[in-house]
Amino acid sequence: LGTIVSFSATAQSDLNPFKVDVSLGYAIPGGSGAKGGVLFAVEPKYAVQSQIAVGLRMEAAVIARFSGFDAEGYPNKASVKAAGSYLATGDYYFRDNYSFRPFAGAGAGIFSLASAEISSTEGAVSGGTKFGGMIRGGVEMSHFRIGIEYNIVPTTKFAGFDNNGNPATLTSKNSYLGIKLGVCIGGGPR
Repeated sequence: LGTIVSFSATAQSDLNPFKVDVSLGYAIPGGSGAKGGVLFAVEPKYAVQSQIAVGLRMEAAVIARFSGFDAEGYPNKASVKAAGSYLATGDYYFRDNYSFRPFAGAGAGIFSLASAEISSTEGAVSGGTKFGGMIRGGVEMSHFRIGIEYNIVPTTKFAGFDNNGNPATLTSKNSYLGIKLGVCIGGGPR
């Protein structure tokens, strides 16, 4: 047991336990239609063990979706969405080698949402807060990070109007995939 504790303490001491990940990326919303957007994230982390880090991800994503025009020239469906999130996260690193560390992780927390949607038959603006989650995987190579994340956010239902001005209930899909490139500030060898 003394050897295991000694080895664990040695492995822990090879890397600085605190770091901050800063990432830019491409956001892909769920659903149909031409789509895409940008995202920016900052995530301070602390390594509680050499292979396990906990953190707080703060992310902003702006996503647009457009599915073409109808016969009269009106949009079939177009939307712009913004999501800000604050998630408690955890990552597991499959290797201790600082130059190449594959990882998998998850998180849960609050998503603040705002959207504007328009189509040939309806239109609406909405906003709100949802509890959601995230799963991810990727690799860190020294101070660089590449990852893919799926943000699981419940669907929003809100009141809007159809093209005759009648009240209608609309649905907005909020989940999105993020592909990220970033840098790790800190966390390197001591």
